[in-house]
Amino acid sequence: MNKGDKSMRALGAVDLAPDTYAWEIQATGLKVLVGRKRMAVNGLDLTLGRGVHGLLGPNGAGKSTLIRTMATVLRPTEGSLSLLGTPAGHGDQRALRRRIGYLPQNFGYYKRFTVREFVEYLAWLREMPKRDIPGAVQRAIERVGLADRADDQMKTLSGGMVRRVGIAQAIVNDPEVLLLDEPTVGLDPAQRVRFRELMQQLGQDSCVLISTHLVEDVATACSDVVLFDQGRLVFQGTPAELAAAGTPEHVGDSPIERGYTALLNHQADRANW
Repeated sequence: MNKGDKSMRALGAVDLAPDTYAWEIQATGLKVLVGRKRMAVNGLDLTLGRGVHGLLGPNGAGKSTLIRTMATVLRPTEGSLSLLGTPAGHGDQRALRRRIGYLPQNFGYYKRFTVREFVEYLAWLREMPKRDIPGAVQRAIERVGLADRADDQMKTLSGGMVRRVGIAQAIVNDPEVLLLDEPTVGLDPAQRVRFRELMQQLGQDSCVLISTHLVEDVATACSDVVLFDQGRLVFQGTPAELAAAGTPEHVGDSPIERGYTALLNHQADRANW
């Protein structure tokens, strides 16, 4: 995590008042209600700066709800959330969205669109300058290894390729905050390695948050781990610190998996006390 003032990029700068901020993402007492009763995010305090951060947690922990709130799809119910020094969930969010990249767990597309047309369409929705779109689209497609399929229709792609197109649209605007929900689903081992390398490159200049069930992806790609369960922060630290929380008695095939299990078990014991 990198604390300190950051100068804003030119894109969208005139629309946002703050020109400095301490953290790319900052949540204080954040609560997000889903439906009428379920508090999917419950009193979260979290700060994230530049780098690659892994968001771990079991099914139903609230990870996707948290990512969607950070992407300004959902509004906070209570507390505060700011991205790039700007409050999220209040007022016109278009200027902020220009500076965010977002890959949801499931995304729709027109099957007759080519890969290039789909990424161009998402660049247009983010209000990128028209003159910049062709070059940005080509660069994003190349970075996910789909240059040879750029003019193929989306309906001809495998599930893993569609996921890579989703990553391409998320990075097309060179976002300062990149939010990825289960980005490696459907990727083969070699593609996962390339994905990790790409994330490490992007994390040098951006705040990247990856929600995943694959603990080993976090161990190799992320400098920081956020463990989330029942809408609450259980742990934040390095992969090494997460691994150190476990013992050989805990379930898992690797030290980091055993640390993950140990912390979740401890959280469950506290909840039942």
